Amino acid sequence: QVQLVESGGGLVQAGGSLRLSCATAGSIFDFKHMGWYRQAPGKQRELAASITSGGSINYANSVKGRFTISRGNAKNTVYLQMNSLKPEDTAVYYCAADRFITTTMQYWGQGTQVTVSS
Repeated sequence: QVQLVESGGGLVQAGGSLRLSCATAGSIFDFKHMGWYRQAPGKQRELAASITSGGSINYANSVKGRFTISRGNAKNTVYLQMNSLKPEDTAVYYCAADRFITTTMQYWGQGTQVTVSS
């Protein structure tokens, strides 16, 4: 059974930084597409950033210039460096992955809470 496990969330003041990590267990496949989604209270889940095995990266406009997504050397790992955090970045952040590069993700983590205080 494939499991994505996020870590690195927490409480930070506005202007601060956090680094989210996502590790995968139970997968024998290489995930060609990995990403971070987020869901704020009362809002729909949205893409924050995604990255392909070929290095193509996509960011939400709201995080461009502040967040950086990267893939680790270990198989099927992905990170999200979040700088200059704003209160509106407060959300549950989910790691997601897929064997193929499509508009949807097949595998999801349980989520990690990020709270930015003003």
